[in-house]
Amino acid sequence: QVQLVESGGGLVQAGGSLRLSCTASGSISSIKSMGWYRQAPGQRRELVAVISRDGSTNYADSVKDRLTISRDNAKNTVYLQMNSLKPEDTAVYYCNAVLRLNYLAVWSTYWGQGTQVTVSS
Repeated sequence: QVQLVESGGGLVQAGGSLRLSCTASGSISSIKSMGWYRQAPGQRRELVAVISRDGSTNYADSVKDRLTISRDNAKNTVYLQMNSLKPEDTAVYYCNAVLRLNYLAVWSTYWGQGTQVTVSS
């Protein structure tokens, strides 16, 4: 059993900042990558940013230079620092982890429950 618990969403004015956190817990052997996706109303879920265990990152073009992903491997936690937020950043943000359980040899993908981020103009 694996749980991804997110926190840090909320309402902020345009130009403001928020920091999201997500911690993975359970019978985890290893985490290959952790990341953030978002889904706005009527839109498909899209990648925001992902970070690998070695620290390499990948960002959506729309968030580069404004959002920063980081990771604490010892705590199985990923963070998303969001600066200079825009109304178009409004969405439900989902944490994602690709990991391996203690008793399995395969990598599996898990999702958090989502946290709402609303940016007012």
